[in-house]
Amino acid sequence: MKKVLVPFANGFEEIEAITIVDILRRAGADVRTVALEKRNVEGAHGLKIVADTVLDEALKETWEMVVLPGGVPGAPTLMEDARIIQLLKDQASANKTSAAICAAPAVLEKAGLTRDKQVTSHPAWADRMTTAIHTGNRVEVAELLITGQAAGSAMEFAFKLVETLFGPDKVKEVNSGVLARL
Repeated sequence: MKKVLVPFANGFEEIEAITIVDILRRAGADVRTVALEKRNVEGAHGLKIVADTVLDEALKETWEMVVLPGGVPGAPTLMEDARIIQLLKDQASANKTSAAICAAPAVLEKAGLTRDKQVTSHPAWADRMTTAIHTGNRVEVAELLITGQAAGSAMEFAFKLVETLFGPDKVKEVNSGVLARL
């Protein structure tokens, strides 16, 4: 089973986070939601969730994919966590996929993963993509990086994650029940 780690920091963007987790689980991925310290986490718009585990426990395992939801102050909090930065570097060293949406591609930038790669992010965060080629597209794939623009592209982004892990047939299968415009 494909193991996917989705870290949540207080202030995460709810639409992005829940869409990522839901679509990947529908596809059959073993998705683990992970809080930085305490399992109770609150989104940018007040949604409260209980994460599956905490980061220190999750770091004992290996992951096929790490996916960062955006949101403020969620993404900046992820960016300032040295464990997250090291996790992303480790993913790259192991030739594993990392993905981020909205403000969170700036975390990939800080980890040194975006140099000369086509990425996207929320337009308000584009100026933070100083080593990347920022396209402004809704979703971008550049080697082992997948980036998404914002909450409005969360479904497309999540389905790109499914395609990367399982292929286009799984996208069709999952979308037959969801009916997203892709």
